[in-house]
Amino acid sequence: MAIFQQILFIAVLATVAWLAYRRVTLIRSTIQLGKPEDRSDNPGERLSTMLRIAFGQKKMFDRPLIGFLHFAVYIGFILINVEILEIVLDGVLGKHRVFAPFLGGFYPVLIGFFEVLAVGVLVACVIFLLRRTAVKVERLQPVRHREMNGWPALDGKLILVFEIVLMIAILTMNAADLALQDRGNPHYPQTGDFLFSQFLKPLFENWNENTLVIYERFAWWFHIIGIFVFAVYLTYSKHLHIVLAFPNTYFAKLAPKGKMDNMPEITAEVKTMLGIETTQTGEAAVIPDRFGAKDVPDLSWKNLMDAYSCTECGRCTAACPANITGKKLSPRKIMMDTRDRLEDVGRNMQKNGGQFVDDGKSLIGDYILVEEINACTTCNACVQECPVLINPLDIILQLRRHKVMDESQAPASWNMMFQNLDTNQAPWKFSPGDRFNWAAALEPKE
Repeated sequence: MAIFQQILFIAVLATVAWLAYRRVTLIRSTIQLGKPEDRSDNPGERLSTMLRIAFGQKKMFDRPLIGFLHFAVYIGFILINVEILEIVLDGVLGKHRVFAPFLGGFYPVLIGFFEVLAVGVLVACVIFLLRRTAVKVERLQPVRHREMNGWPALDGKLILVFEIVLMIAILTMNAADLALQDRGNPHYPQTGDFLFSQFLKPLFENWNENTLVIYERFAWWFHIIGIFVFAVYLTYSKHLHIVLAFPNTYFAKLAPKGKMDNMPEITAEVKTMLGIETTQTGEAAVIPDRFGAKDVPDLSWKNLMDAYSCTECGRCTAACPANITGKKLSPRKIMMDTRDRLEDVGRNMQKNGGQFVDDGKSLIGDYILVEEINACTTCNACVQECPVLINPLDIILQLRRHKVMDESQAPASWNMMFQNLDTNQAPWKFSPGDRFNWAAALEPKE
């Protein structure tokens, strides 16, 4: 029986590793569809940002209680899974608690520490689940935010339930293990009591030994397979931010949030027209195939990594003045739509040997509406609020540039403003010579 479990475990481990590798390779390939962008400057500042924002979760603590609960889940789940190393070795070697003989009296202390974390994760996940179902936090409700309809809303609830069940499995597995140790079962070495699970032992006192072994093995398999399933599942869900938060914050833009990136080809043309700068080589300026962005390959690789890193927390949308006033723009939806488009592109690539074949769709129009991007005031509230330094505004601006410059689809009021800027060097329709007339009234009277 032990040999069969060993073989089965190795087969499951190999299958999970293959599925995860296949999925990660596809995500990497779709991100690489984006345009190149150099984010290698100031490595020290970037590392500091990553440690503060991703590891330390600094921006989550803008709301201290929620920040603490989220930190408990994050750190707890990460550290608890250190125990996975022992479980994997047990499964591969056909042993049980392989580290116990080497750690001696420290082993129950270590498992007790893991149990403290497990209880913290359990409590935090229960609170988060209640916030989604009973308290109904507004920014997470599909009634108000259409992008949360269907799977996104269910996804958040399912993962919380899943984590709660996994934590219960860990604690009851340890309790059943302790009960079997008390009965002298040779497969369960004496370790001493564990901090929390020792109080659950009475639940198993009246069970016969065979039933205890079955339950302990069931909880062991449920826990490890649950972790394996989660490892693959997170690559398909918003929980990919658990991994991508680190590179995403490291490669975040270091310039002030209000600084917009000009289009180099347009900047060069304007400077040439104004006589500020001329081409010294005599070569004609390179005209790009497309101004702005129509589809995901027109965005940068960092924009695409942003889309995969989105946590769907909705803080950006809750802070967006356009959304607050009832307009269709939702920065969270912009990121979710970009990720949905990437997923469709990825499936397209899988069907066509790793190459993308035009499917007649584009990010703007088929996923994101013009009405949405035109509602943006470029206030940077969404950028300021994001806990993992995602920049929805950068995508909005590039989509808007394409509609205005490539397709000449600017709103009528914008066209009037553009004309005034061209003729009067100001958004308003009056002569540049009259620009400072308003100040005349401010001069003191003699």
